[in-house]
Amino acid sequence: MTPRRILHVIGTVELATLALMLLNLVTVHAPAVSSTLGPLHGLAYTTTVISAVLLMKGRHRVWLLALVPGCGGLLAARAADPR
Repeated sequence: MTPRRILHVIGTVELATLALMLLNLVTVHAPAVSSTLGPLHGLAYTTTVISAVLLMKGRHRVWLLALVPGCGGLLAARAADPR
């Protein structure tokens, strides 16, 4: 897998967990869902940032974009494009 693809997959997981948490908040607000998705989203966010730092080897723009909560992984994947 290329570094761009890895960031894209992790960024998608991060965004999906955030969307599910917000959907839960707006609709039923089930505590079990919140207590499961909260740590999962935090783990996905942390993984996105650490992966961007390790994979991009000094390309500061990429890992700084990964710090944006929610969509940072997808932004970092786009910035990691080899073009």
